Amino acid sequence: MNIQQFFEFCLSKKGVTEHFPFDEDTLVFKVGGKMFALSSLSNWEKGMPAVNLKCDPERAEELRANYNDIKPGFHMSKIHWNTIAINGDVSDKFLRELIEHSYDLVFKSLTKKLQAEIDLGE
Repeated sequence: MNIQQFFEFCLSKKGVTEHFPFDEDTLVFKVGGKMFALSSLSNWEKGMPAVNLKCDPERAEELRANYNDIKPGFHMSKIHWNTIAINGDVSDKFLRELIEHSYDLVFKSLTKKLQAEIDLGE
């Protein structure tokens, strides 16, 4: 997966916005004002692309045990976030599933009112 494919896939989800809240390097995708994906642009440029994604805690442990390129979230809660090295042993298809999972976890944590507003907005 390249940066453009990652960017377009994240933005294709309902209600998603892009931000740089920490610095001009860390691209953050949010839904309802809450983060679901973070990635360092400089790491893409260096050929070491990775993304931090939210994950169900039990699934996070299972994924880390089964994939060399899935680690505890870098600079994030190690319980709820994973860092996935892109273009390693995680296929593009599975990476899309993990992005979907992260988005869904965050979307479901939003208030019903905000979920409805996002659903109606798209």
